[in-house]
Amino acid sequence: MSVPSAAPTGPQMWVRGPTAQQPAGEQTAPASTGTPQEVAERAPYAQQPEVLDRPTVMMRPLSTEEPGDADRGGHPDPQRQPRQPQRPGRARQRALSGEGVGWVGAHGGAGASTLAKVLGGTDIGCRWPDASRSEPARVMLVARTHADGMRAASRALDALREGRHPKGMELVALVLVADAPGRLPFSLARRVRVLRSVAPVRRVSWIPAWRMGKQTKHLPKELFRLGALAGTRPAEAGEPR
Repeated sequence: MSVPSAAPTGPQMWVRGPTAQQPAGEQTAPASTGTPQEVAERAPYAQQPEVLDRPTVMMRPLSTEEPGDADRGGHPDPQRQPRQPQRPGRARQRALSGEGVGWVGAHGGAGASTLAKVLGGTDIGCRWPDASRSEPARVMLVARTHADGMRAASRALDALREGRHPKGMELVALVLVADAPGRLPFSLARRVRVLRSVAPVRRVSWIPAWRMGKQTKHLPKELFRLGALAGTRPAEAGEPR
């Protein structure tokens, strides 16, 4: 039979703390005595406020642009597009040559090659001049006087009017080469008048020797006038008739 212990008399003090034995490496903080400052100095293990690193300030290098560079394309402008940088490996765009004259056929068999051979100049073919080939900016558009030739000439003039041609190209004249001897039928003559209202027109009459691929000793006067307009001179020997 157990005997209950006697009830303690007097004031009691309760001490909270770990009930198990502390590990060997850990120490219990000593009782804090003294002023708060002294306590803080004697307590190196006390939690110190964490000091955060100050943010790093990145200094942007000074601009090396000269005054006015922004106006010359440094920033986009709705009213003025900036200059586009040239892509690597891309050649600078060339311009058409300002020397000589080019002969352009409005269709196959127009006679542009023959005129280039007789009067001089560049035989460009059935296309507009190409700046990458240093072809002339001044061109003579050549067409035959038959119905298909007139329609081809009209389409070429429409392309010029709509701006579908190389930059800097200049049409000197539309050269209509006769497709047969004699006068033109009324319907074709009316087409010539329509074409003449939108572009300078020069006519070249029928030359039988050209049909056989031969040279002629006497060239029509209109060829000499056409050569003067183009800035060339007929290569064939002979006097104008």
